[in-house]
Amino acid sequence: MKKTFSLFVATLVCTTAIAQKQEKQLGVTFDLSYHSKWLSKGVEAYGQKGALFKTIDLDFYDTGFGVKVTHRNATSSGYVDSQRFDYRPYYKAMLFEGRPYLTNFNISAGYEHYPGLARNRSNTTWEWIFAFSWPDLFPDGPVPTYIAHYEYAAGSNYVKQSGADMPSGWVHRFILGYDVGVEPLPQPLHLSSELAYTDGLGGAEHDWSYATFGLSSKFKIDEKTSFIPGLYQQISIGDTVSTRKDITYCILTMRHVF
Repeated sequence: MKKTFSLFVATLVCTTAIAQKQEKQLGVTFDLSYHSKWLSKGVEAYGQKGALFKTIDLDFYDTGFGVKVTHRNATSSGYVDSQRFDYRPYYKAMLFEGRPYLTNFNISAGYEHYPGLARNRSNTTWEWIFAFSWPDLFPDGPVPTYIAHYEYAAGSNYVKQSGADMPSGWVHRFILGYDVGVEPLPQPLHLSSELAYTDGLGGAEHDWSYATFGLSSKFKIDEKTSFIPGLYQQISIGDTVSTRKDITYCILTMRHVF
């Protein structure tokens, strides 16, 4: 665990030095996020335990191309072997600029690796994410977003930590976001609602699986550092991905842009 985190810190230091040398042409953002519970597409990945995410986001010179590296671990014992690195190159851009149906999109492919375990027996996967949003579709109204996840085993004969097979599949997420100005907060409150359809991922049934409602905001600490707290409520639909009906959790994020 210490060796893994040291490697992550070394990567952060190196990328920061590169950004400074390039006169900030290379965008570097570091996020440190605490999750009171980690809900991974509706699944409580660490049970009742919290999670800590450390993410470096490299934006390659405003080309739309970039890569994110994330280390995830539980905040208490029992999940040491479930710590994970995600390596996610992406491309993001905009279509139909100046039109009411202006579309922001982000397409990425993530390699999910558990460094403490054999790759063929540790739920090592590839996950594609296709994200689209339409910020001008409803002027002064909610912003709709659609995110599709497709995940599959990273190699032949790769299995879960339990030894069970890893069925490939999709999750489709339909999201509405809306910003509300509230005095005396310096930034608006962001209200969000999400409805998800799990389409076979992990062997789950093909059915609507959960709804999530959220409330978050952003507080600037200085020009480069922000604190982003969020409170969320997941309501499970049946027992497709979770046997618990209601799950309340928070996400607290410190973000620094180099």
